[in-house]
Amino acid sequence: MDAVAALLNGPRASGAFLLRSVLQAPWSMRIADEAPLTVLAVLRGSAWVLTGGRTEQLGAGAVALLRGPEPYTVADDPATAPQVAVGPGQVCTPLGAAVMAGLGTRTWGNDADGETTLLTGTYTAPGAVGERLVRALPALVVVPPDAGTAAVTALLAAEMARDAPGQDAVLDRLLDVALVSALRAWAAQPGTDAPGWYLAHGDPVVGPALRLVHDRPAEPWTVGSLAATVGVSRATLARRFTDLVGEPPMSYLTGWRIALAADLLADPALTVAGIARRVGYATPFALSTAFKRVTGVSPAVHRSAVG
Repeated sequence: MDAVAALLNGPRASGAFLLRSVLQAPWSMRIADEAPLTVLAVLRGSAWVLTGGRTEQLGAGAVALLRGPEPYTVADDPATAPQVAVGPGQVCTPLGAAVMAGLGTRTWGNDADGETTLLTGTYTAPGAVGERLVRALPALVVVPPDAGTAAVTALLAAEMARDAPGQDAVLDRLLDVALVSALRAWAAQPGTDAPGWYLAHGDPVVGPALRLVHDRPAEPWTVGSLAATVGVSRATLARRFTDLVGEPPMSYLTGWRIALAADLLADPALTVAGIARRVGYATPFALSTAFKRVTGVSPAVHRSAVG
């Protein structure tokens, strides 16, 4: 399993917020929903995204990934004052005389014939494994028009206009595909600030080691056993892994195991002992000790918070 697949395989969108916005200038929206991750695609026209430190224009076909919980503004022009504020729970508050209203299934805006159409998909809770991905991303990722991403967002937009049985599940899965497609397109750009674990996936030494960790977290891995399985010396793996990923192999393994455990704790049917065995700890006590050291809380406290 490669790095992106591993980080997205456990947590998936579930009841994600999806909206198509049809807008005629002037328009501006202040987004302060505190969502951990948002996918914003420009289907038609253009838009400006203003975060705390960057101002970027998105043309038709471009996609932006916005890491929360910091607020941001989306507008037809950086100088346009926000007309609506979107808070936690997607509660909208008008800020001026301009009117935003429902325009159909999962669609709103200020003009049904507006020149700009945006698609917004918001992950309300990506899960602990997904949080590792979110933390590794810049606050704003801009993906230029890409044929693969455009095909996925077009399909997502078409499905958003439907209201069929099981539609929420279909939309959640399509949002996941749109996110992965955008991530791949972004990481493939020269000079991108992609996470070390993503770039390391293609390395002939570190890539196989990462896949072993992701596929078999319950194995009693050591740097020596990982190195032997990959076919290099212990020193070579330790040095190369740390240089490319940004942390030593055992540190990465611990973080991965705890992230998996955090996700599994959301399932009340699983015991802490069973989860411990699945992620590589011999006893619930060993898992609890490592979990509290990494997250600051015990598995029981985490379970009550996500339950």
